[in-house]
Amino acid sequence: MQSCPRTGREGDVLAVVSQSGPTVSFFDASTDRHLGSVDVPAEPHELCFDATRRLLWCSLTYHSGYYHANGGRRSDLAVLDPDTRRVVEIVDLGPEHGPHGLALDPVRDRLYVSVEGSDDRPGGVVVIDTATRRPLGRIDTDAPGPHWFAVDPAGRTGFATNKEAPFVSVVDLERGVLAAKAEVPGSEGLAVSADGSQVFVAGPYADFSATGARPAPGIRVLDVRTASVVDVLPTRDVVLPVHLTSTGRLLAGEVRTTADPGSRLGRPAPGRLTVFAAGTRERLGEVEVGLFPLTVTSSPDGRLAYVSCAVSSTVDVVDLETLERLAGLDVAKRGEAGAHGLAYLPRPA
Repeated sequence: MQSCPRTGREGDVLAVVSQSGPTVSFFDASTDRHLGSVDVPAEPHELCFDATRRLLWCSLTYHSGYYHANGGRRSDLAVLDPDTRRVVEIVDLGPEHGPHGLALDPVRDRLYVSVEGSDDRPGGVVVIDTATRRPLGRIDTDAPGPHWFAVDPAGRTGFATNKEAPFVSVVDLERGVLAAKAEVPGSEGLAVSADGSQVFVAGPYADFSATGARPAPGIRVLDVRTASVVDVLPTRDVVLPVHLTSTGRLLAGEVRTTADPGSRLGRPAPGRLTVFAAGTRERLGEVEVGLFPLTVTSSPDGRLAYVSCAVSSTVDVVDLETLERLAGLDVAKRGEAGAHGLAYLPRPA
C-alpha cells in the first residue's frame, strides 16, 4: 500500500495569523515551506476561508494586547486574496468593535462575526453579505464578550461562547434573534456536531489569575434541542480551542501554566492536544504541542491537525491516526510573534 505524504496534499496552503506581526503567513501544506506573508493592521486574530470566492477573512480585534488587557478595540476586518497574497479590502464594522469569531454559511452567502459589547448595548453577532462584503445587521447575544462563534450545518442556528458569562448564546439566524441561553460555567472554544444536534464547548473560562475553587476543566456537551449540558468530557487542564474534524475526531487544545505573580496569563508550559471520538465521547489519546495552544484546525480529509501556539509562535502538525507530531512551523523565525488564527486552503479545483 502506498504510504501517505508526510504532511498535507500538494498544492494546498495553510494560512497562519501572527498577532504581533501583524501578518498572515502562508505555508505549503505538503512541504511546510514558507510561501510569503501579507502585512495587515494591528492584532489580527481569527481566519475564515470563503472557498466560493477564494477570499480569506481576518478579524482585527485590538490595537494592541488581548482580551481584558488591550490598548483599545478595533472595528474592522481584513479581506485577503490568498493566491496573490494581498489585502483586497478593509471592511469597517463601526460602531461595532472587538470582532473575533468568524463563521461562514456559504449557501446563503453569509459571514457571522462576533463583536464585543459596550456601555450602551451587549455583545452580538454581525451578519455580513459575502457577495457585497457589507454588514446586513446584528444579533444581540446578551453577553459582554462573545468570542468564538459557530454555525450548525443547516445554517439556521448559531452559537456564541461568552468567556466569563455563565451561558452560551444560542441564536436563531433565520429570525435574527437570541433563542436560548445554555448554562455553562464560562466558555471558550466550541464546535458543532455534523448533524447539528450537539455542541462541544470548552469550559470554564480561562482566567489564569483566578484563585480558589473552580469548576473542573473539560468539554461540555450541549444538547441543542434542550439547550442544556448532557455530558462533560474531562481534561486535565483548561481548554481554549475546540475543533471537530471531517472524520468525527474532537480536538481540544489544553493550556498548561504555572503560577507567575507578574503575569495575568501565568508562566506557560508545553500544551497538549487531546483527541476524543465525538460520536462515542471516548478519549483516544493526546500529544504534546507548543506553548499556549490557541487555535486548532485540520485538513479536509481529517488526517492532519494543525495547532497554533501563541507564546511559542509555532504551529504543530499532528498525524491524527498515530498521534505523532510530524512537523513544527516556526512562525517566530520571521519575527512574526503570536501565532493564532488558522485556515486550511485546498488548492483551486
